[in-house]
Amino acid sequence: MHIPDGFLATRVWATLDVAAAPAAVYAARRAQRGFQEWQAPLLGVMGAFVFAAQMINFPVAAGTSSHLVGGALLTYTLGPAAATVVMTAILAMQALVFQDGGMLALGANIVNMAVLGVLAGWLPYRYWGSGRWRKAAIFLGGSLSVLASATLALAELLLSGVRMPGAVLGISMGVFAVSAVLEGAITLAVMSALEAMNPNFVRKPAQGPSYALGAVAAGAVLLAVVGVLFASTHPDGIWSLAQKIGLASQAKTLIHTPLESYEAAFLQSAWQRKAVAGLTGLALIFGACVLFGRLVTRNRST
Repeated sequence: MHIPDGFLATRVWATLDVAAAPAAVYAARRAQRGFQEWQAPLLGVMGAFVFAAQMINFPVAAGTSSHLVGGALLTYTLGPAAATVVMTAILAMQALVFQDGGMLALGANIVNMAVLGVLAGWLPYRYWGSGRWRKAAIFLGGSLSVLASATLALAELLLSGVRMPGAVLGISMGVFAVSAVLEGAITLAVMSALEAMNPNFVRKPAQGPSYALGAVAAGAVLLAVVGVLFASTHPDGIWSLAQKIGLASQAKTLIHTPLESYEAAFLQSAWQRKAVAGLTGLALIFGACVLFGRLVTRNRST
């Protein structure tokens, strides 16, 4: 789902970079309203969990893999504004530290997944999430968040002059549709598990039993340390499409870091490289989100 540098025309990524910045600032200001200091750890833990889940690709179809995007899950547990902030932090960290998604294309990825993807996931929950259709709304929101992000990514490629044969485009949309269904199912399963442990998790997670939040944190660590052993090596939807149409060779990496591709290059063991990179990412995301939460409450009190 992450668009790398080299895929989008300059006019497209530059426009989306300009659009993403004020959108992220607006979301941060909206998240500040009513934010309480006890919510800061929740931002960090949920951000770390989604980051870890995005590392675990699972096979979908036709030699393609997918992973949890997590926009809808963040929306239901944090609210749409805070979800946008946390997802923006995740995408920025992935681009700058792990070279997952382009630095120049960061605005496109933020608009696709952190802004409009979150909004698409929020709408069904906003209107039907409190009644008898709650589970359907959670599932639908998770699915729509991925479909919206994928459709936007494809539209941006087309606007960049990338030619896609109809058959290839149809296969890609089918793969994205399967990924969307899986996203909805995983989102619903995680939400159901959280609410089974703590019925008040969505409304007051940090003020209820702490084991639900602890379970999310433990899950993030397990995904980063153990889940990486079972992650699929098949390319995800965007990369699979790029390979089919000959676009993959245009991908560019502007900088190289020791944790590129979610591997600690300074270690010899393949598992250690992945686990150390994953745990480092968890720590960075948790720290960034908690810091944001602390700054929000401090600025409001002064």
